[in-house]
Amino acid sequence: MEYSKEFKAALSNFSSIEKDRLIFRLLKKDKLLSKKLYFELIDTETVDDKRSQMEEIIGEKVITASKYINNGKYFLLLIRKISAEITEHVKVTSDKYGDISLNLYLVNEVLRNNEKLNLQRFDNIYKLYMYLTNKIVKALILTKKIDVDYWMEIDQILEEVEPKIHENKYLEKLFINNGIDFNWLTCEKIPDHFDLIIKDIKSQGFLK
Repeated sequence: MEYSKEFKAALSNFSSIEKDRLIFRLLKKDKLLSKKLYFELIDTETVDDKRSQMEEIIGEKVITASKYINNGKYFLLLIRKISAEITEHVKVTSDKYGDISLNLYLVNEVLRNNEKLNLQRFDNIYKLYMYLTNKIVKALILTKKIDVDYWMEIDQILEEVEPKIHENKYLEKLFINNGIDFNWLTCEKIPDHFDLIIKDIKSQGFLK
């Protein structure tokens, strides 16, 4: 929504007390904005601190969620909730690197349960595997847009994730069948215009 000059001028004419009241009313309705302002204005913790805390939260919650692997739909629901917490962290802290690293970390933690996952029927975990595949693909797209100084750290995470994909018979096949090249799991080998390549793959009905 664009605001007219007249509207902006009217807001500027508010007294300090009126502006304060308006701000607090808005913050009560927008908890995310409230958390973002608190982080930017008051919080003594850094983005790195918050990211480390998120890693601990992810690890703990995936362990708890893993008790429900036999219930594919519910397990995926729990993983989506963890993902939502990552999204909130990114919005609050503007952590572009964390948007990549934390989502890859989530995938890695889920795949620590490969022994149990490999015992499940394919139709019971298909949606979970497509969800994880798309998370990895999105992380690779974002990697091409972030400063190359982060690539070494991202490669370290990908080096942990890739063997787990190969250990998972169904997930590995899904990667291949959806046109995902395992060479792309190295930052330097992610193709230029990778987002367009993925868009084309999706236009052919894959990654769904």
